[in-house]
Amino acid sequence: MFGIAPDEMLLVVIVAIIVIGPKDLPLALRTAGRWIGKIRRVSGHFRTGIETMIREAEMEEMERKWKEQNAAIMAAHPAPDPASGQTADATTDQNDPPPALMQPLPAPVDPDIAAVAPTEPQPELLPQPLAEPLAELLPISERPARARGPAGGAA
Repeated sequence: MFGIAPDEMLLVVIVAIIVIGPKDLPLALRTAGRWIGKIRRVSGHFRTGIETMIREAEMEEMERKWKEQNAAIMAAHPAPDPASGQTADATTDQNDPPPALMQPLPAPVDPDIAAVAPTEPQPELLPQPLAEPLAELLPISERPARARGPAGGAA
């Protein structure tokens, strides 16, 4: 432990008992422990600050490299200039699927269902208007009479 042999540690303990005395030794050890704790906290705080500065310096270096690489890429592949008539055409993008794949597929037709399926929408199957639920969202003065509740305002 810290390069101190056990016999040297024993010698330090014996000298401490003789010099401080057995009565005051617990108080002295408590005080020494508090000082050691403070030293550790300060050194940890200092170490954290140094590590933060190192990380920030590394991040600045990485950002500088990224900017240089980005500038090199942008110089190698300039953006289209609308003033000179160049336009970016999304249809030439390599990631887009071919136009033949973009058209919707026809719905499969089962001959049994097609023979009995109605061709015109039937009005009774269409959703009814939502007039009554929406009337409750209007201010009371603008609601229809039947959505206001009983006459006289008593509920």
